[in-house]
Amino acid sequence: MYGTLYLCATPIGNLEDITYRVVRVLGEVDLIAAEDTRNSLRLLNHLNIHTPMTSYHEHNKFDKARTLIEKLKEGQNIAVITDAGTPAISDPGEVLVRMCRQEGIPVTSLPGPAACITALTLTGMDSRRFCFEGFLPTEKKELEQVLKELETEKRTIILYEAPHRLKKTLDLLAKRLGEDREMTLCRELTKLHEEAYFATLGECIQRYEKEEPRGECVIVISGADREKEEEEKREGFRQMGLEEHMKLYTSQGMDKKEAMKRVAKDLGVSKREIYDRLIES
Repeated sequence: MYGTLYLCATPIGNLEDITYRVVRVLGEVDLIAAEDTRNSLRLLNHLNIHTPMTSYHEHNKFDKARTLIEKLKEGQNIAVITDAGTPAISDPGEVLVRMCRQEGIPVTSLPGPAACITALTLTGMDSRRFCFEGFLPTEKKELEQVLKELETEKRTIILYEAPHRLKKTLDLLAKRLGEDREMTLCRELTKLHEEAYFATLGECIQRYEKEEPRGECVIVISGADREKEEEEKREGFRQMGLEEHMKLYTSQGMDKKEAMKRVAKDLGVSKREIYDRLIES
């Protein structure tokens, strides 16, 4: 009988933010796969847990996953923990989970801290629809593609960033999304010096021209303004001219009636108004 893989959320700062269930499971499993065993040892010592550990991180995520899979097939129960927060979110744990699913090995997740959700709840921004991008890519082509997508993203955007890269990332975001875009920079979440800095991208850039960023950061940015985007589209169509606008659709095979309907929708006016303007011209 196969063992079970347990995804155990650990504190992102305050050691009190751990569930009774996670503490129990970490003490009962046969092995703990930790992103950084030295970092995790401090937590386990604090909890008086002496379960054996092995390293499982970005640089060995495929080879070590195969080793862990074999142990699970032998019936061992294994817990996965990251340095902080919930495993498999911007973390190599997702590779192991996928391989377990392919092999039919049971996987369960023990809920707990996640920096992205903790930050979002502090902002007061729209949380009904949001997207999590994790860390921006470092490869130029992939980075350009992500930034292009974010320019028109209407959902609240959540990003992670390290302090030494924060200034560069803020500059990139301001250039693509606009310096006036509202955002919240969350640092040192759940710790003694926790901060949620509400500002625009431009204001945040100005702040860090005067001081060095400290602590791991979560950047939460408001989505693109839907009304503003629609108005910009309408302005583009107004600049086009009515005859050219009509031709845009009739050249696609639409009859004049359908083309007028589409033009009216583009401009945010009635079809009758388009008809009258065409008659006048």
